[in-house]
Amino acid sequence: MSVVEENLEILVGFDTVSSKSNLDMINYIKEFCGARGGQVDLIPNAAEDKAGLVVRFGPMQSGGILLSGHTDVVPIDGQEWTRPQFDLTREDNRLYGRGTTDMKGFLACMLSAADLAAKSKLTKPLTLVFSYDEEVGCIGIEEMKSVLKAKLRNPKLCIVGEPTEMQVAVGHKGKAAYRAICQGQAGHSALAPNFVNALFVASDMVDALRALQLQYKENGALDAYYDIPFTTFHVGKLSGGRALNIVPDRAEITFESRYLAQDGEARVFADITKAVDGINATYRDALSADAIRLETVFSYPGLDVSETALATQVALGLVANKKISKVSFGTEAGIFAELGIPTVVCGPGSMAGQGHKPDEFITLDQLYSCETSLKQSIEMLK
Repeated sequence: MSVVEENLEILVGFDTVSSKSNLDMINYIKEFCGARGGQVDLIPNAAEDKAGLVVRFGPMQSGGILLSGHTDVVPIDGQEWTRPQFDLTREDNRLYGRGTTDMKGFLACMLSAADLAAKSKLTKPLTLVFSYDEEVGCIGIEEMKSVLKAKLRNPKLCIVGEPTEMQVAVGHKGKAAYRAICQGQAGHSALAPNFVNALFVASDMVDALRALQLQYKENGALDAYYDIPFTTFHVGKLSGGRALNIVPDRAEITFESRYLAQDGEARVFADITKAVDGINATYRDALSADAIRLETVFSYPGLDVSETALATQVALGLVANKKISKVSFGTEAGIFAELGIPTVVCGPGSMAGQGHKPDEFITLDQLYSCETSLKQSIEMLK
């Protein structure tokens, strides 16, 4: 078994499902990098049950390359696995285990890069960032952001290693998740027309979101890089009501928008707010308060990098696959870009093929392709 496979075996062995602590894994990475001379900064969350990590090799100056990945993985509950979830299993060209693709395969390559950096005379710094709670809305990196701004020394390139089959991805949609709390009036169902049904209010909101979807599909921005080339709206949950013979006085909807950079979160939020205001006006005479109260659950920015940007060209020089792409899923890349760091997404494995699925795996050729690319990045820093 190669060193990078050994790294991956150790990392997969840590159960870092987002609902659990990642501290055992973070402490392992901290000791691994510290033993190799890396300057290590731990960034705990407020509850101190999770932490991120910043590691630097080479001179403490601006520039260099930043590699970033998240330590958490999605749950295994309800999935039918035929192999151990948190033990690495090798079969032919595949390595099975939760997180092998998303995204401990890249983290294993980051550790190999750290080992090589420790043995190299770097003239520019290599920086590694390990985050937490990416799978629940990029929450960890958002919490780390204020600290990162002071600790990162203006890298010339950041590579976020989400699975892209080692293609350089220059964009992804932003995402904003919302909760609409809908108010009605409780009453006997025999007299239902005398009361405001909170589920009817919620249905009005769903109809408004469907109308927005059509509006953005027909008149919004389009980006042919994406399978769904326009800004989308999705209702994930609708709940409400106590019993069949009681008019519901409360209902709740959780929904999201995944928006193109050309549309932007501000425009999307303004359109959603306008729809909410219209529904509230409809029920104003019947209710003493707004029929809908809108809350933002979380959001993270999209990424949109020019194909001709220096960061894109440098990243293309590190990979064998010269095809530029954009990914449909969200990443932490947009947050690094907000910090003023030129950022792309590039990592081993296929999100569509293996990410979040039972018997998740990464192929050896993808893992070694990533390891080779990161070795080349170290050469650039000498």
